[in-house]
Amino acid sequence: MLTERHLEVVLAVVYEYIKTGEPIGSRTIARKFLRDRSAATIRNEMADLEEMEYLYQPHTSAGRIPTPKAYRVYVDAILRRQRPFPSVSEGWIRELRGRRKDVEEALVYATRLLGRITSYIGVAALGPAQETVLQRVEFLRMGHSTVLVLLVLRGGLIHHKTVTLPCDMTQEALDELSRRVSTIAIGRSWAEVRGTLQSYVEDALERYADSCRSALKEMDGLLTEQPFQFFTGGTHNVLGLPDFSDLGRLQTIMALLEEDESIGKLVRNCSTERGLCVTIGDENPELKMPDCSIVMASTVTGGRKAVVGLIGPVRMDYERSISVLERVLETLAGKNENVKSDEEVH
Repeated sequence: MLTERHLEVVLAVVYEYIKTGEPIGSRTIARKFLRDRSAATIRNEMADLEEMEYLYQPHTSAGRIPTPKAYRVYVDAILRRQRPFPSVSEGWIRELRGRRKDVEEALVYATRLLGRITSYIGVAALGPAQETVLQRVEFLRMGHSTVLVLLVLRGGLIHHKTVTLPCDMTQEALDELSRRVSTIAIGRSWAEVRGTLQSYVEDALERYADSCRSALKEMDGLLTEQPFQFFTGGTHNVLGLPDFSDLGRLQTIMALLEEDESIGKLVRNCSTERGLCVTIGDENPELKMPDCSIVMASTVTGGRKAVVGLIGPVRMDYERSISVLERVLETLAGKNENVKSDEEVH
């Protein structure tokens, strides 16, 4: 459990290390941040924090470096307080605002803008509108145990998939399944009905319970794992970062960006439904990016769900990255149209 004194040291070490990239000593913390505390006292507190795995010492007599655990404390502190308005060129923001009519073009520009401002990699994903609302459901028998699942969503988007069920169902039974699904789901968001639909349908069509369960699972897959379009910008930026001077680290990022499936997993795993999400290092082992941090958030623009984010080193300037990302998202969503920034980024 961190005491208030420990917390002050952690925040100071992380802040200074993000700025310098050099191990931080107790004298630096005493001189620049905690002047009412002696270097010896701070050194003892740093030793405590090392035992608690918030800091580590690369070699004897060196200063301390924050661990991902310390970065998490720092990021959580940033998210709890009001963040400064970022110094972003109003010309760039005006250009992004002017591109909103073409959502794809706007996201391409947004990723490049994010990369240019932060020196990290801008990423974006574009999907359907935030709520998936069914307009039509059909199950069509194609052959023994083979069924075509046809879903039409609000806005005209169509999903279809041929699936194999555990047992054969007649077209009459499939029509009944379509009818019962429609009774509950049509005109409502899938998130609202998915929890209650399965038990209702299984009870109503008990004879075909296994096949109903399988058909609904396929529906859920089509509606919750919808394909995104992906965009990236500023991949060359990481070439100049000392954190990625190691070729292996650089290859990990480039491999991720080359595969839509990997970026799709990144988008889904970052829990964008909860708002702004920051994943630090190996907090999500599935991503296999222990040397990277990801800042992501979502909005709705042009009636479609857009996820926008940044990929950078664990030693990311989180406060600035979060503020810039929020500014870009607000512009994409059409918020704060009259707010202007006084500073330019060169």
